[in-house]
Amino acid sequence: NNMIQGNVNRMLLVEDDPNDIELIQLALESYNFINEIDIVEDGEQALEYLFGRGDDTPRRDLPRVILLDLKLPKINGIQVLESIRRNPRTQNIVVVVMTSSAEDRDLQACYNLGVNSYIIKPFDFQQFLEIAQQVGCYWMMLNQPPLG
Repeated sequence: NNMIQGNVNRMLLVEDDPNDIELIQLALESYNFINEIDIVEDGEQALEYLFGRGDDTPRRDLPRVILLDLKLPKINGIQVLESIRRNPRTQNIVVVVMTSSAEDRDLQACYNLGVNSYIIKPFDFQQFLEIAQQVGCYWMMLNQPPLG
């Protein structure tokens, strides 16, 4: 069932900081293996993107990778991760948390919920670009996700 597998070239970015959004787009645009980066800016939009509204399941393919910030308006990243892992439709999607939070309890909560990777955003512009590129390259190209 290709529906579950998701679109191999689509990434969902859940991030509310316009600077970080711009940097991540900049870092990934040179790669032709990511055809689409969909961007939502709060946890509520993320859940709507993935699950639709009410009984209305979204028609689009699921993304291959979700880049998730933790500090989000409305519904925080940990709650979003929880919903993703609880739902059979999305439970196997790769979720990479990119956050400025180095708090142990955030890290622990994310791993308890089955996050694939937890990355602390560097403050340095160049480092941030490099990390975003490495994340994109690894999770979008090298990592083999489970089939459906």
